[in-house]
Amino acid sequence: MEKILSDNWLTEKHIDFEYKKYVLLAWLQHVSDRFEETRLYPALSELVKHYRNLVSLREQKKQLYGAFPEKLSQADLQQFKLVYDKLTGDDQLMQELEQIIQFSIPRFEQQLSEGKKIYDLLESKLRIQPVGIVPLHTDAGYLFLANGTQKETTVFEYQITIFDQPDERYRAISLQYVAAYEKTLRNAYENIKQDLLRYNSHLPNPATYVIESGLTLPLEDTLLPMAKRYLVKYLSA
Repeated sequence: MEKILSDNWLTEKHIDFEYKKYVLLAWLQHVSDRFEETRLYPALSELVKHYRNLVSLREQKKQLYGAFPEKLSQADLQQFKLVYDKLTGDDQLMQELEQIIQFSIPRFEQQLSEGKKIYDLLESKLRIQPVGIVPLHTDAGYLFLANGTQKETTVFEYQITIFDQPDERYRAISLQYVAAYEKTLRNAYENIKQDLLRYNSHLPNPATYVIESGLTLPLEDTLLPMAKRYLVKYLSA
């Protein structure tokens, strides 16, 4: 069963270092257990989200603290420098949050490093290739998944949507399950594509790709999310 760390875990309920440390370490242990089962999602994306939130909060706190005025506290004439004190300091609550943040960020970084190692290893076992002639437009079509030793090829219809941001262009991909074909000589990839063309007239000339995994992976928790990213990366290149 998937355990979720709340988006507001840092500030909800008790803002107490020992309590937050317990909450965080319990969730990170759950993430580690999922990684050992090669179940990367949604744990990996949750790790990234929480880590970015913490780093952003740390930087915002620095900027806020830097914006406060200072007062001259002493003049060191021998060193030719003036020493200033901040007119504001962290109160007890902010000190507690600071302690939690400083404890948490390295733990997130360590777990992210482990997740990335597993992801890179699993991705190295993936292979992608087009099925048949590739059309000019590849933003919609079919994706075949061959998952290790499983005895079927799973077919999805994919759709890529492009989002323009001020400084970057993003591609989002959605998958819709179509069918599963038993792996036989009759059901070679080209034959599956021809079968799809006969029954799905809304895609008369579809881009079609197959991703084969050298390892048998959990479909929903690992292979599907990885395949989506892998296909987008392949098409972008």
